[in-house]
Amino acid sequence: MQIKIVPIDSKENNIIIGTAHFIKTISDLEKILSVENNKFGVAFCEASGPRLIRSAGSDPKLIQLAIDNAKKIGAGHSFIIVLGNTFPIQFLNQIKALETVCTIHCATANPLKVLVVEEDDQRGIVGVLDGQTPLGVEGDQDIADRKALLTKLGY
Repeated sequence: MQIKIVPIDSKENNIIIGTAHFIKTISDLEKILSVENNKFGVAFCEASGPRLIRSAGSDPKLIQLAIDNAKKIGAGHSFIIVLGNTFPIQFLNQIKALETVCTIHCATANPLKVLVVEEDDQRGIVGVLDGQTPLGVEGDQDIADRKALLTKLGY
């Protein structure tokens, strides 16, 4: 058994990575993400049968980016969503509520690496490395700045 570290190329887009259990997942994710003006690409790795990477989306470049990253991960039943002009928070609850989705590993625009375990012709996602380690603890001004940002974003 080997553990591999797979760097994800986000091209500065937001990424959602998860694990699901059925080919229907790609259609379900496409329906959720297909809202007006949303640019996205999604890829899903089949774990049996023809074992294809299934894809969908509204932007050819984001679809290709999702496919390229799915190929690198190569874990059965994994999916990757690349969001071009929206934030994951707009879709996470709907994605988590899908009966085919087992796990959301991350939703981020930070530098990202996926830990993949491989044995023979199987791969699985063990976890992710999302962003960098903390540099300290927030102080009063940091708290005020955080709250101001959330207000500005409408939260």
